[in-house]
Amino acid sequence: MHRVEQLHDLRAQVAGWRASGERVAFVPTMGNLHAGHLTLVREARLHAARVVASIFVNPLQFGPGEDLDAYPRTLDEDSRQLAEAGCDLVFAPSARVVYPRGQAEQTRVEVPGLSDILCGASRPGHFVGVATVVCKLFNMVQPHVALFGEKDFQQLLVIRRLVEDLAMPVEILGVPTVREADGLAMSSRNGYLSSVERSQAPALYRALTSAAQALHAGCVIAEVEQAALSQIADAGLRPDYFTVRVAGDLSPATPDDADLIVLAAAYLGRARLIDNLRVMRGAH
Repeated sequence: MHRVEQLHDLRAQVAGWRASGERVAFVPTMGNLHAGHLTLVREARLHAARVVASIFVNPLQFGPGEDLDAYPRTLDEDSRQLAEAGCDLVFAPSARVVYPRGQAEQTRVEVPGLSDILCGASRPGHFVGVATVVCKLFNMVQPHVALFGEKDFQQLLVIRRLVEDLAMPVEILGVPTVREADGLAMSSRNGYLSSVERSQAPALYRALTSAAQALHAGCVIAEVEQAALSQIADAGLRPDYFTVRVAGDLSPATPDDADLIVLAAAYLGRARLIDNLRVMRGAH
């Protein structure tokens, strides 16, 4: 496996593969990898002859007071894990390579509507940073297919909309959330949790599963949401939101909607945890 930092080295390698007719898959990451990331890489190998992963802690998606400086950077260990998972090339650019004129002068990409709700409401500007860097990385790597984890479901929809609206020739695949044995969704930010907080954290997934069962049983959506918020708070987490939405566009769910997603975010110590569950139910 090769690791490159410059755009011309990345492009030369990918251009050679494409010229040989090889399909290229792409897994963008911010590093500090866990089993969820490696699952994306292994899944990518099923869809392409070559797999590129990027490691870039994107400053544009961090807001004031967020954990940009503290975000763990473990490039050598990440590279070792990616090689073992079957990655062919790691692109690990500096901020200067990605934003040569600096962040203030960077052209931005915005996906309106989807970017402004839920995590976007709690983290203003976050999804502009995500959409901008993903658009840039797609243009840099030029993959045929890109894979994203479904834990960040709102992000996945933002990227699908971005690709559709800008007519980008990239297939977007969502990969199911990888969980710890107790149900906690794997996340780099789980490393911020103390041992006590780590024991509290699975309450978020338990609230999601309880809500899914209640929805299947025909309970009123607003009551399901309120019960889950209380359940999360009683477990010692500070809820940000807990909501039942239509899976296709994240609009508020009604009793007639069948393809639902239950999304939650909560603060626990230094960590902001997010998770979701899809729920299919018979239309009323």
